[in-house]
Amino acid sequence: MGRLLAIDYGTKRTGIAVTDELHIIASGLTTVSTPDLIVFLKDYVSKETVDKIVVGLPKQMDNTHSESEVYIQKFLVKLEKQIPNIPIVRVDERFTSKMAFQTMIDGGLSKKQRRNKALVDEISATLILQSYMSSL
Repeated sequence: MGRLLAIDYGTKRTGIAVTDELHIIASGLTTVSTPDLIVFLKDYVSKETVDKIVVGLPKQMDNTHSESEVYIQKFLVKLEKQIPNIPIVRVDERFTSKMAFQTMIDGGLSKKQRRNKALVDEISATLILQSYMSSL
């Protein structure tokens, strides 16, 4: 059994989270500069078995797609061409950034640490992955 890998896509940075091989625990992996994302993912899946890639689906409160969905769609086309053998699923990512920030507060991180947008992206990817796992 392989891992599940989640992506919180951003135009500058992308948060990445993974599960253990038994799909029990979701953990933040890293944050990658978005222009380097495909190279990072190709390298990662060459070293680790990945069963599925979970990508956040940004929606507005009225259930319409947010503006960033245009960029995510372009990324997904590239991803499917570069890594065609791993299925991709989408998960609603509304409120993940706010939840990530609250998680940082609850975890006792200082104001300076909470300004680390890369950490927010990584935690958001973890929340997307946990959401997907809970839906199974």
